[in-house]
Amino acid sequence: PAAPDPNAPALERVQSLAYDAMDAQGRRQIQLARRALAISRDCADAWHVLARRKRTVEGAVELLRDAVAAGDRALGPEVFEREAGHFWGLLPTRPYMRARLDRAQTLEGLGAIDEAIAHYRELLRLNPGDNQGVRNLLVVCLLEERRHAEAESLIGQFEDAGGADWAYAAALAAFQAAGDSTTARERLQRALAANRHVPPLLTGERPLPDPPASYILGSPAEAAIVADLLLEAWTDTPGAV
Repeated sequence: PAAPDPNAPALERVQSLAYDAMDAQGRRQIQLARRALAISRDCADAWHVLARRKRTVEGAVELLRDAVAAGDRALGPEVFEREAGHFWGLLPTRPYMRARLDRAQTLEGLGAIDEAIAHYRELLRLNPGDNQGVRNLLVVCLLEERRHAEAESLIGQFEDAGGADWAYAAALAAFQAAGDSTTARERLQRALAANRHVPPLLTGERPLPDPPASYILGSPAEAAIVADLLLEAWTDTPGAV
């Protein structure tokens, strides 16, 4: 990559280095990220790169905390107050949003579910358009924790989301709330209409394949993604499968 322009503003030069680090491989990633942080400690993407190079999840989550704090400082309180609801549409907010989402997922992986849920909720408050797909991660957490009332509220917030993942999540939320009810059966029928390939993966009739890189609606590839997201929530809910 070309050397950053020394006449550019500091954070702009730092972000250029961070992008180079994100595109680099091996030790070069670490070197570029550290160069960025030597100029400014407020570069969330540089911290994020270092976090992804950590060998332990515990080490990664600490660096992701630094990444989120850096993004917070770089944006400043006025941006959070003025632009809440419009994040992600603003390029300078994206390093912060990327870092906070990765931190939430890492905390979830460590079993800190309540902390992860709080991060997911804040990401949706800042960006209700949900360009990052946070709602899918949040609804899975809520269903796995049997917090079906909160899951119902989230499903209502994104009732036009579409997709089989949302349809199967909605069916499970209804079943958790009231068992084999009319609402649960109606939602299950809508889920089956959205993708009929999901049930064999939930029941174990077919082995769960690796999630594909892409898919079309209603396809077996989409079903693999739906089952990968929701299998644990379904199987841990007595009677659901």
